[in-house]
Amino acid sequence: MNPDCMREAIRQARIGINEGQSPFGACIECNSVDDVDGANAGIIASAHNQVFAGNDSTAHAEIIAIREAETRLKSIDLEGCTMYATTEPCPMCFAACHWAKLSRIIYGTSIEDVQALGFSELTISNTRMQVLGGSRIEIIGGFLLEENRALLREWKQNPERRIY
Repeated sequence: MNPDCMREAIRQARIGINEGQSPFGACIECNSVDDVDGANAGIIASAHNQVFAGNDSTAHAEIIAIREAETRLKSIDLEGCTMYATTEPCPMCFAACHWAKLSRIIYGTSIEDVQALGFSELTISNTRMQVLGGSRIEIIGGFLLEENRALLREWKQNPERRIY
């Protein structure tokens, strides 16, 4: 697990908060790729939610990061790559991770944490989705938990915050 990748996801989420978005960020690390656009493998994509920016309820950080990674790699196969997300991916984002063949999802706070803030989350955990769908994605939760909780507290203090 790479703390720098999670901190990049947190940095992206803060950018989003400053732009009036929700407090979610994502980063994709791909160590199995030898060369990406002339660079060594590592972080190949990062993003924050842009739901309000484009009036697009599917513009979650994970989806945007997957699109960026697939474009950069010129492939829809992200096997060997890891998704770092500030919060446990919603069912839509988990499904996208599965279809992109990501090897791992590492997240900070849980779906229940953001549901408690008022987000209309479906309370189907990644682990439950994994079992129901027969997915082979490795799932690790609670990574850099306190830093991710601090991010949610920062967002909660923002009088301009919006919930979907």
